[in-house]
Amino acid sequence: MSTVTSVTDATFEAEVLGSELPVVVDIWAAWCGPCKAIAPILDQLAGEYADRVKIVKVDADRNPETVTAVGVTSIPTLGFYRNGERVGVLIGAHPKPVYIAKFEEMLA
Repeated sequence: MSTVTSVTDATFEAEVLGSELPVVVDIWAAWCGPCKAIAPILDQLAGEYADRVKIVKVDADRNPETVTAVGVTSIPTLGFYRNGERVGVLIGAHPKPVYIAKFEEMLA
C-alpha cells in the first residue's frame, strides 16, 4: 500500500519534477480546516492508485519557496504533475469523485 510522502523545498525537484510516476502535490497547512478534511481522502487514494500515482504533501508554512514557485494563492491546492510538467490544478476541498476524475484525467 502506498502512502502520502512529505516533500520540502529541498526535495521538490527530485520527488516531483523528477518522478517517473505522475505526482499529485497537496499544498496544505496545519491550521487549514479544508486541508485536514481532504487528508483522509488523499490517504485512501494513495492506496487505490499505488504504483500508478505518487501523492506528496508540501507544508505551505515550512516550504515558502515551493509555494511561490508553483503559484499557490490559496490552500489546499493540489497540483497534478506528469513528466515534470504541471498538467492540472484543483483548489479547495472537494468530494472524493472530483479527485478520482482528476487522477484519471492525469493518467489518460
